[in-house]
Amino acid sequence: MDAISSFALASGLSWASGFRMYATVFAVGLLSRYEYLQLPQSLDILRHPVVIAVAGILMLVEFFADKIPYVDSVWDSIQTFIRIPAGAFLAMGAINTSDPLVATIAALLGGSLTGITHATKAGSRALINTSPEPMSNVTTSLGEDGLWLSGGWLALAHPMVFVGALLLLVLMMLWMLPKLWRGIKLVFKPLIHLFKVTL
Repeated sequence: MDAISSFALASGLSWASGFRMYATVFAVGLLSRYEYLQLPQSLDILRHPVVIAVAGILMLVEFFADKIPYVDSVWDSIQTFIRIPAGAFLAMGAINTSDPLVATIAALLGGSLTGITHATKAGSRALINTSPEPMSNVTTSLGEDGLWLSGGWLALAHPMVFVGALLLLVLMMLWMLPKLWRGIKLVFKPLIHLFKVTL
């Protein structure tokens, strides 16, 4: 695997883990097990049938949880402690180096990319949950599923194109995050004030 493909795989796994971590592990493990995808030796564990089965079950749970208003935000809150370390681990494994410095940098960058993606997703969904109708959640979640599929395919089939698209996407997410944070603070300001008053 050349340097661009390794970088695209590492960044693709980190990015995808930010909002569909279990689906990412399941899909990559399955593709590798049936020889459609050559993974570095350091990620061979993803081919294990037990890993694929557990990731598949959790992927189904996440698929349905992500479509239900407020349940999706609770799920995202829990996943904060899972997605970011998993993204760091997958990025480090995809680079597949014996140099501890390079491995550490890959893990730090991978975890950061996962964190940015996760924060954008979770913040967007928290704001969408203020809408009284449930269809916006389902539509947004299905859109994320489509983005995950197309981004994953691009990372594997056209690594250079994916890296370029990802750079633009990261810039867009960094631009969105402060706006999302301000929106969330405005939405929850009355609740915070009420909580302070009751204390």
